[in-house]
Amino acid sequence: MPALERPVTRPRPVYLNLVRIRLPLPGIVSILHRLSGAALYLIGLPLLLFGVQRSLASPEAFDSFRAALSNPLAKIVLIGLIWAYLHHFFAGIRFLLLDVQQGIELKPTRISSVVVLVVSLVLTLIVGVRLW
Repeated sequence: MPALERPVTRPRPVYLNLVRIRLPLPGIVSILHRLSGAALYLIGLPLLLFGVQRSLASPEAFDSFRAALSNPLAKIVLIGLIWAYLHHFFAGIRFLLLDVQQGIELKPTRISSVVVLVVSLVLTLIVGVRLW
């Protein structure tokens, strides 16, 4: 073995800058579906159970809970949870249709992604206006 022979080097792993990668719209909808599900489970469900418990404790507790929900910060949290529910619902329907091989081509997939985002945002806006 000659002394000047170079050792074989393995190709280095490719560095993927996740901030610079442009994710397609169906990928964004998929990530938002997961985030909205996590928000509903980790924030929405405990708040719902706390609200039911407080509202059923006594009439005074119901009035204090109702007064707490009139706070603008509480309304913003509720609007965020409403968006999470609506987005998770419509994205879930979209994914169920994809599971049964409906709309799996590129163009219908992009259109359904836009529909999910627009419908969830418009319905959230409508509910938010009624809530405020």
